[in-house]
Amino acid sequence: MLAPKIMVVEDDEPLGILLKYNLEAEGYHVEVVARGDEAELRLQENVPDLLVLDWMVPAVSGIELCRRLRMRPETERLPVIMLTARGEESDRVRGLSTGADDYLVKPFSTPEFLARVKALLRRAKPEVLSSVLKVGDIMLDREQHRVYRKKSELKLGPTEFRLLEFMMRHPGRVFSRTQLLDNVWGETIYIDERTVDVHVGRLRKAVNTGRMPDVIRTIRGAGYAIRED
Repeated sequence: MLAPKIMVVEDDEPLGILLKYNLEAEGYHVEVVARGDEAELRLQENVPDLLVLDWMVPAVSGIELCRRLRMRPETERLPVIMLTARGEESDRVRGLSTGADDYLVKPFSTPEFLARVKALLRRAKPEVLSSVLKVGDIMLDREQHRVYRKKSELKLGPTEFRLLEFMMRHPGRVFSRTQLLDNVWGETIYIDERTVDVHVGRLRKAVNTGRMPDVIRTIRGAGYAIRED
């Protein structure tokens, strides 16, 4: 199963390490960034499933970054939890009105933080926690590691399964080869982009059995997407 991806923007290194440790213990894939401008660049490359954002970070403040994210179509609905030492009601109102979905005042308990993360993911992006994904006539069972199309089970290799799972979590969205490499294979693994084409070809062959319509779109010069219908 592809773990939900969480970006933590926090310049307090011990706190960043603590949050990363506890989130990874819950099964999430975590990236910690210390600066607001760096986070903004990373978010233009890859959008996580949830953003944990400290109000006071260098270069671009958390509140300003949140405002900018809400102006971009790719991140306007990105779930955001704001972390801050500011506990006044006016600050809380400002943070929420800027676009944060939840707000935690430091110091906070780790169990409460983890509960807020899970609750926000469940509410905003239930597909990342669900064991069964459905797009059109395709059903993917994460726990059983099985895929069906119109009730017929499909035989997929492990890489094709992860590739299909990732694309089904974002139906209709076009992903470049680089984005697919980062999200399916991992950013620390070097694989030639042409490898993506090979696995997409295998996936397409496995999913489009018989005279079934092709569910995978190839957008020349842009990448691949799975059809929403």
